[in-house]
Formats: sequence, C-alpha cells, structure tokens
Amino acid sequence: MAKSSFNSNGNLKQEPEKAKINKENIGEALALFAYLKPFRGKFILSLVFIALSALSTMVFPFLLGKMIDAAAPGAAASVPQTQMNPSMLGLDLKTVQWSLNTILLLIFLQLSVQTIFSFMRIYLLTEVGEKSLANIRTDLYGKLLSMPMSFYSEQRVGELSNRLSADLSQIQDAISFTLAEFLRGIFTLIIGLSFIFWINTKLAFVMLSVVPLIAVVAVVFGMRIRKMSRKAQDQLAESGTIVQETFQGISIVKAFTSESYEMGRYRKSIFGVVETAITNARYRGAFVSFMIFSVFGSIAFVMWYGAGLIKIGEMSAGDLTMFVIFSAFVGGTFAGFADMFSQLQKTLGATQRVRELLRSEGEAVEIRQLSDKILKPIKGSVRFENVAFSYPSRPDVEVLKNINLTAGMGEQIALVGPSGAGKSTLASLLLNFYQPVSGTILYDNIDSKTFELTDLRKQIAFVPQDVVLFGGTIKENIAYGKPNATHEEIVKAAIQANAAGFIENFPEGYETIVGERGIKLSGGQRQRVAIARAILKDPAILILDEATSSLDSESEQLVQEALENLMKGRTSFVIAHRLSTVRNANKIVVIDKGTVQEIGTHEQLMQKEKGLYKKLVDMQLEWSTLQV
Repeated sequence: MAKSSFNSNGNLKQEPEKAKINKENIGEALALFAYLKPFRGKFILSLVFIALSALSTMVFPFLLGKMIDAAAPGAAASVPQTQMNPSMLGLDLKTVQWSLNTILLLIFLQLSVQTIFSFMRIYLLTEVGEKSLANIRTDLYGKLLSMPMSFYSEQRVGELSNRLSADLSQIQDAISFTLAEFLRGIFTLIIGLSFIFWINTKLAFVMLSVVPLIAVVAVVFGMRIRKMSRKAQDQLAESGTIVQETFQGISIVKAFTSESYEMGRYRKSIFGVVETAITNARYRGAFVSFMIFSVFGSIAFVMWYGAGLIKIGEMSAGDLTMFVIFSAFVGGTFAGFADMFSQLQKTLGATQRVRELLRSEGEAVEIRQLSDKILKPIKGSVRFENVAFSYPSRPDVEVLKNINLTAGMGEQIALVGPSGAGKSTLASLLLNFYQPVSGTILYDNIDSKTFELTDLRKQIAFVPQDVVLFGGTIKENIAYGKPNATHEEIVKAAIQANAAGFIENFPEGYETIVGERGIKLSGGQRQRVAIARAILKDPAILILDEATSSLDSESEQLVQEALENLMKGRTSFVIAHRLSTVRNANKIVVIDKGTVQEIGTHEQLMQKEKGLYKKLVDMQLEWSTLQV
C-alpha cells in the first residue's frame, strides 16, 4: 500500500511504494527504456559526459596535491620504481612538478572543462528524460482513455490520478537525476579507488579497512531513520485526515456535542507524531555523533599513518592531501549508494505499475482526426435479441434477463420502471460501455460487434440527468461533440436548445467560463448546454436520462421544449422517472427486476388494470395530490 504524507502546500500526497530488486522487476524497468530509443544518440552522449564529468572532478584533488608539493618542493618523496607509474602525455605523474602559477592555471582549466561537462550531462539527460516521459505520459493517458467502463467502476479515479502522478514523477527523477548520480558514483568510485591505490597501496588498504565499516553503519542507521520518518509522516497524515473529516462534518460534530471526543482523537494522533519524532531524534543524534567520531577519527588515523610514511620518505605532503580528498570522495560515494538503492526500489515499483497499465487490454477505440468521416453510418433502428447482462464485478447477479426490444428508425422509446430495474444498464449497453453476457444488440439489423466503437459512439448522443460540463467556455462545451464546428453551427444548436437567450445575456457570451463541472451555471442552464451539445453532434440515436426531474417548472418547460427539438427525426431512448413526460412516446417499455414486463403506448398500458405501468402512474398521481 502506498505511503501518504503532506507536501509543502499542506495537501495529501502519495509516496511511491518500493519493490524488490529482482530480475523480473528490473526487466519491467528496462522495458520502459524503449521510450529512450528515439533519443538514444543524446542519451549515449549524456553518459559520456557523465564519465568525463566524474573524471574531471577527480583531477581536482590531484592538482591540489601537486600545488602543495610545489609550495614545498623539498617535501616531495622519491617513489620506488616498483610502484605503479602511469604516465600521461609522456609525463610521469608521480614525479612531475609544475610551478604554482602553472598549477593554478591547470586548476582553472580543469574547472572550466568540468563546468562544460556538468552542464552538458545535466542538459542532455534532462532533455532525454523529459521527452521520453512526455511520450510515456501520452501513451498512458491514451491507454486510460481506452479502458472500459468496468475498469473505472473498480478504480477510484482520484487515487488513480494521484498514483500515476507519483509513479511518473518517480520515473522522471530516476531518468533525469538518479541514473546520472548512480553512474557518476560508479565512475567516481572506480577512478577514486584507482587514484588512492596509485598514490600509496599501504595507505589505501588502511583506509579501506575503515570506510566499509562506516558505510555499513551509515546504511543501517539511514534505513532506520527513514523508516521512522515515514512512520511520522503517516501519523501526521492521519491527524490531517481527522481535521478534514471533522471540518467537513462540523454540523454533525456540533449537533452531537462531540467537540471533546474529536479533541481527544486529534490529541492522541498528534502526540503519537511527537513520540515518533523524539524516537527518531535519538536515532539521528546517535547517527550524527557516530559519524562525527568515525569520520574525523578515520581522517586522523589516516593522517597519522600518512605522516609516518612522509617521515620515512614514502609519501609527500601533496600525496597525502590527494589521498585524503580522494578518500572523502570514495566514502561519500559509498554513503550515497544507500539512498540511491532506496530510490531504485521506488522506481522499480513505479515502473511495475505503469507497465501493468500499459499492458492492460483496453477497448478497441480508434482515436481519429476530427475531419475523419464515419466509416459505417447507421440510420437508427435498434433491436435487442435475448440480451442478458451481469456486471463484471458482480458476475453472479443477473441485472438484465432475456431482453427483447425493437426500436424503429425515428421512434421514441420510453424506459420506465422502479429504481434498480436495469434501465440505466440498458443505456450503457446501447453505448457499448459493456458487452452482453449473452444475446445480441443490432443496429440497422447489423450486429453491434461488427461496428468499430468509434463509429458507433460518434452516432449516439447521451444527455444525463446529472450533466457533466468541462471547465472551459460555453462554446467549448457545446462543441465537445464536434470540436471543428463553426461559430454559426454552435449558435444554431444553442437556439434549438433554448440556450441562446441566457448565453447572450452573459457579458462574455459564448466565451463565458462555466467553472468546474459547470458550477457557475444553474441546473436548467447546464441541461440546455448539454442538449445543445447533443444537437450539434447530430446523432442517429439519442439516450436521455430524465433530463428534467430535478428542475423547477420554468426551467423544465424550456428544457422539455429543447428536448423535443432534439428528438425530432431521431431514434430516442428516454429513461423516465416522471411518467407524465413520456405519454406521447411511440413505445413505453416497463422494466422490473431486469426483465421486460410490459410494452405498449400510454393508452394501451393504462387499460391493464393490474399492470405495473398503471400502478406506477396511479402512485405518482396520488403523490402529486398529497403534495398539493
């Protein structure tokens, strides 16, 4: 399970889970490196610059040592010929001597070269990382868009969004930063160890007998400290949740006089954080104290041993300076690998989840250009033949049973029945959100499975009871079903939907921002924008989920008129809760417990004394009378 904590803005965030480092997980991570292929030239070049940057950095201690020897040339030791004597450009680097001015010039040259190498490695790796991550994000977003409705019915969308954000950020950090630091650490370690053995083999073995011990202790302490820190973050997140829940339900808290109870919960949570933080402080204090003693003690021991070697002429003061600085680089690299190991575990966990999503089987939805035409047009007749359906999450519960239903082209079909009868499920099958467990749905006498989902859904419009508008302008929301529509087409659709009047009364007109989910518009205004959206799409089949049930009388009349304009000449399926709105339907289909109980016109069904439709109408009339 993902760890939760609060970021600097006080918002809850998800910390990526760690995964074991094994062959399978590493293979999953390497599979994502396929996204680096388009940029492999720059990626390889960035690796070269990482190596050159590490090499140029390690030249600095060498030049400092030579500067010290140049300041006291008599202190230079004569090195036996039996020791390693690599040379560069024909020079014996052990015995070569330069003037102070020359060394200073070489140091600034080294720093200049290192600056260029460091800039190039950061720039190239960041460019490669950002571009490859952009491709991963695009593919992942496309995959999520193609996932079936059953996927979203089993996932919490907010949590999914947060996890994706955290996982992709972790992968981005791994490519742009962690990978570079890991490779740089490897190069630094190899070059540093090579230098310290080259300077003095005896002292190298002395140093290596101390550094691994310190590194191991640092890793153990570091893991314990990070564990305690995560525990403190979790407890802090828990206290934040208490605050959020309390303030969201403040009316209930006050109504039940539960202020003291909530204070007790919060106090217990907060002091749990305090206790964990104090325990963590003990570990950190012990760790810092140990590191100060060990590091400085090790430096003192190495310096003491090195001073003895200087006395007997096996080293120079400059060599000892080089050695100490190279040892610091090696020790720091060892310590850094612990954090990189932790980051690697997080990255493997992130790539595992991303790859799992990318491999998931989505719907066969083809993302086409806006100008592409419908390949297989339909006129609008629909037929259900022995259709049965169960939701994938509840396969043992049969929601629809043996549904047989025919809708002729241009007919208005009303779907009525008690709540939970299966009316909305029938609409979901029409949109091919799900496939029937058995039976067939035919459009123009052609099996729905032979249509491409993109073709089919382009020819069906859906107007729900709870309208979903996106946070852009009114114009963008109306044009959602036909993004390449002209302004004239949008205005014409708004007029037909009885929406033009209120839109033109806004100062910004069609450019008015509707706010998140259309919050700046009233319920009736949102419904008319949704109807204009459906009119502009010009579908062959229309699905209406009681678009007037929650509106006042004036808005209901305007919306009802707009719906009548929308349904003209189209096959319409109207899910009706208010039965008075479907009296004029060509067919009224009464559904109960997943089966079709009755089919007929209003007059035909009212003649059935013990019919379910008549019973529902009588109940609504009785309720209306009581309300008056």
